[in-house]
Amino acid sequence: MLLIPCPWCGPRDEPEFKFAAEPALRPTSDVSDAVWADYLYLRTNEKGFHREVWSHAGGCGQFFLLERDTLTHTIHRALKPGEPS
Repeated sequence: MLLIPCPWCGPRDEPEFKFAAEPALRPTSDVSDAVWADYLYLRTNEKGFHREVWSHAGGCGQFFLLERDTLTHTIHRALKPGEPS
């Protein structure tokens, strides 16, 4: 089980959290349905260092950016929204 460091509550067990999204720029409103569907549903699923948006659903309810290695599950850091990376 992962021990995820919530920027507000501190380290907590993984079941308290929900994966929310990969950080991505939202398409403009004049894009095709295919582009919009790609934005909503397709993930890069990269191996290695990755940035993800998570929510502390079972705790404070806040969203944050989590940097982790998807191969080793090593968590590098968690950032509050807008915090410099």
